[in-house]
Amino acid sequence: MALSLARHDALFPLEILGIVLPVVVWARLFARRRDSRRPGERLAAALQEMGPSFIKLGQALSTRADLLSESVAADLARLQDHLPAFSGAEARRTIETELGQPIDALFKSFDDVPVAAASIAQVHFAVTTDGRDVAVKVLRPAIERAFERDLDLFYWMAELVERTQPRFRRLKPVDSVSAFADVVRVEMDLRMEAAAAEELGENFADDPGYRAPTIDWDRTAQRVLTLERVDGIPIGDRDAIVAAGHDPDLVMKKAAEAFFYQVFRDGFFHADMHGGNAFVDRAGHIVPVDFGIMGRIDEDTRSYLAELLVAFLRRDYRAVAEVQFRAGYVPSDQSREMFAQACRSIGEPIFGKPSHDISIARLLAQMLRVTEQFEMTVQPQLLLLQKTMLMAEGMGTRLNPHVNIWELARPLIEEWMQSHFGPRATVGRAVEDLAQGLRRSAGGARPKPNRRIRRLQRRAPGARASPRSSPSSPSSPPSSRGGIRLHRWGRGTPVARLVRSADLPVRIMNHERTWRSALRQDHDVPRGVARTQP
Repeated sequence: MALSLARHDALFPLEILGIVLPVVVWARLFARRRDSRRPGERLAAALQEMGPSFIKLGQALSTRADLLSESVAADLARLQDHLPAFSGAEARRTIETELGQPIDALFKSFDDVPVAAASIAQVHFAVTTDGRDVAVKVLRPAIERAFERDLDLFYWMAELVERTQPRFRRLKPVDSVSAFADVVRVEMDLRMEAAAAEELGENFADDPGYRAPTIDWDRTAQRVLTLERVDGIPIGDRDAIVAAGHDPDLVMKKAAEAFFYQVFRDGFFHADMHGGNAFVDRAGHIVPVDFGIMGRIDEDTRSYLAELLVAFLRRDYRAVAEVQFRAGYVPSDQSREMFAQACRSIGEPIFGKPSHDISIARLLAQMLRVTEQFEMTVQPQLLLLQKTMLMAEGMGTRLNPHVNIWELARPLIEEWMQSHFGPRATVGRAVEDLAQGLRRSAGGARPKPNRRIRRLQRRAPGARASPRSSPSSPSSPPSSRGGIRLHRWGRGTPVARLVRSADLPVRIMNHERTWRSALRQDHDVPRGVARTQP
């Protein structure tokens, strides 16, 4: 590995990590001199030369601008996952072994020359015995053994970094290698890719502009995947899209909406959405392919992202800091004021630009750059999302450089914000928090707290008033705290103490303020031109 890096004058990652320095010094003797390429280009070339596992590693490192520089990460993002094809005869043998039938019993015709050859698999076109046009993806011979051998090296290096370089421990090198290994192992089980494609297709079953190709499960196994052949135009080819009579702005709008639904509605998104992995079919549908890398985001992370985005768009950097601290991403011993100042240094250069130049992916990337300064732990799910957003923005720029892809999803953003941060939603979450607290404090005695929760629900905004809660009721006057009324509960009762001691009212008011500011009459959320908080 060191010699390959040296041949391309790309030993700097080992020097940054501060490991195996004697090997680095020795390899320097073989280094190429006066290489005019950028460091990232040299590293990408070295990784390409070292084979499939290192290509995948380079693609994973392209999300780590916090570890490398932004320019190096950008060059690695362009690392091409292309390798020389293996023979058609080898592909036929793999298919017959995996599916347990001669290839003539499976396909009427099978093209021995692949249409694409990547680091892990290659794709052949075929026609099934019942006349359907399909694409057949076949794993490279012995790719599993080669990956496991390289993985041992990656683990050894990660353990060495954790043991000898305390400043890198917050990056969790061993955990990062483990996550990388899990992703690639899933890619090498094509049944998992088929399942991902089908799940994505089910999520968009009723969508008029986005669909996934149909899986042929009878011709799919661990090392073989057969799916509908997509007859369409690569989404990155604007000229061909226009020539076919499609509106590129409408295509971009469909892509933006599909991405929004995947991330915020479903928490399950296509994480390798470059221009060659999605097509526009004859009906104008966007059809993705290559489902080997998919991302998942749980509901808590989705809420965190939404709050973070709204706070940034409002240019309320104190709220940005509070979101990060509340999520536990920033250690509690760090200064909120200094972190808010760092967030301002990130947000102002971005949001001071015209709307079509605003990059949410760049915003997340810049957030990752402050992780070391504030000892933040790295969030792998956000790294993958940031990479995917960067790809989506690049695709949108190719379709129309004068339109912001996120602005096209504006109605969906507003609707989602209202449903998740509007008055009823915030009070509903607050009531649920209170219910959980009451159950814990009651030690399992549920009936009595439940009656109190029902009273809270009757007094929530939009709830139908009952005679008991009527202002003219002879009951004792209510007292309020942050919009939650403590009807007929003395201020010293356990329930009142719980409401006062928790941050429930503060959360409700904060959410209400965020929601109303995000949906004010001038609708400035997606444009990023909101007013600065005092």
